[in-house]
Amino acid sequence: MSNSTPNHNKSTNKITDQNAVKYTLLLIGLTFLARLFIAANTGLGIGESYYFRGVLNLSWSYLDQPPLFFWLSWLSTKVVGLTNLGLRFPAVLLFAGTSWLIFAITRRLFNARSGFWAVLMMNLSAVFTIPVATWFQPDAPLMFFWLAATYFLVNIMLPAPAEQPKRTAQIYSLWLMVGVMMGFATLSKYHVLFLFVGIFLFLLTNKSQRKWITHPGPYLAILITIIMAFPVIWWNAHNNWVSFAFQGSRVGTEGQHFQIHIDWFLRSFLGQACWLLPWIWVPVIGQLIKTFKLKGTSQPYSFLFWTAVLPIVFFTIITLWADLQYHFHWQAPGYMMLFMPLGYAIDQNLSNPDRAPRTRRWLRFSASFTLITITFLSAHMITGFWQWYGPKYIVTHTHLGIDDPTLEGTDYLDIKARFEKEGWLNNPNVFTGCPHWWLTGKVDWSLEGKKPIVCFSADPRNLAFLVNPNDLKGKDAVIISQNDTTSVHQDAEPFFDSFKRVDDIIVTRNGRPELHLATYYGKNFHLPKQKRPDLPVYWQLMGLPPFGH
Repeated sequence: MSNSTPNHNKSTNKITDQNAVKYTLLLIGLTFLARLFIAANTGLGIGESYYFRGVLNLSWSYLDQPPLFFWLSWLSTKVVGLTNLGLRFPAVLLFAGTSWLIFAITRRLFNARSGFWAVLMMNLSAVFTIPVATWFQPDAPLMFFWLAATYFLVNIMLPAPAEQPKRTAQIYSLWLMVGVMMGFATLSKYHVLFLFVGIFLFLLTNKSQRKWITHPGPYLAILITIIMAFPVIWWNAHNNWVSFAFQGSRVGTEGQHFQIHIDWFLRSFLGQACWLLPWIWVPVIGQLIKTFKLKGTSQPYSFLFWTAVLPIVFFTIITLWADLQYHFHWQAPGYMMLFMPLGYAIDQNLSNPDRAPRTRRWLRFSASFTLITITFLSAHMITGFWQWYGPKYIVTHTHLGIDDPTLEGTDYLDIKARFEKEGWLNNPNVFTGCPHWWLTGKVDWSLEGKKPIVCFSADPRNLAFLVNPNDLKGKDAVIISQNDTTSVHQDAEPFFDSFKRVDDIIVTRNGRPELHLATYYGKNFHLPKQKRPDLPVYWQLMGLPPFGH
């Protein structure tokens, strides 16, 4: 609470309670403008391109994510246009709001100075400053509405020392707002479950807070949340609860023999440290330990511990048996809560003449590294200069088989140019397809969604619900593959009368060739003679649902 802030007679901290709001707003404004530029001028990543088709096909919900970020970007593209910025603008705007909420909550729990430092460190952290804050993904609305619910919860449970007791009407109105914000968070990403459980554990482990367990307010909030989650429930009820089955399979063994994988566990630790930046991750983990130690004596620290620990621990522990691959951002909501006590720790250090110099050097290094790295990577992503003028050993092969991982974040615009040249783009008898969901998204975005697209894979994800292959029977298709011709012949060729390879599509960046895409032309799309029950497109061509067999 604010009264826990020590009184220092001597301070080297130039951020004061009087100017913290001004500097926080300045920081939010500058980062907002920088992200608008990055959002508009860098290409969509693999996940963003894949999600794009969902904006063209509004639905109650989707296979792997709730619908809110699709809806928001649909609205944004109607205003800004079907552009990179149009898809990403909601994320950039919401993260500005997330930054302000971090400040407002930290100011209430500690002081305004701490709020500024909490906002700064979150904006310097790699996973937050661009992926969460800029990319067209569900994380931006999740973080915003998670914190919005937290803001109202803190107002209910942790009143300021001089604050007058709230009237009954005020309490119920705050719980109503908690329900609304939780509802929006539920429509953003399923991670919100950890906030529900974390708040319950906070109430259960703090004697003075247990009164809320029998109060109608929390149950009003839960009821509102359930009502607002209706689109997700409705869609899943009509699609064999496929979203929950899909997400559940990602954190389980998927029918395989249970086995402990220490390498996956270590990869998760290292990945989280790199995503946060190691010199930020270490003090953040220090704050997790501190909140644990103080949770029995300080309600603010207890609140922050229980709302932070669950996603961090859960998504780290399960990597012992579940291959979460490179989803190191799944722990991000928990880390976000720890920036608040970190901000307070920075404020304490800067108010201590002995610790201030080292803290300032750390802050300057963190700020310099993030600014330089973002500038360098953004420039390279747009121009590709390092591939031509930098040492080749700097870049290595990625899991997609390309030399430069930043190429994954560029738009494959040469695909559209080739389609226009061959007359495929405006030919209603031609659709397109790919053997992998991630490449399907890249192709789909390059064509601006103007062609129906089919994913010839056992894992088509959302695409299986957004394009009906039955509407394409008898048509020809241009099939595109990246570094995998085996899957094309095995999974796509059987669906056509004839299938031949044509000239590759060469993806260029700044006029220089970077990637060759194997391209095929198939004639007369139909149900294959040989049964392919492993492919959802096969079931769809039989007039059946793509999953659940």
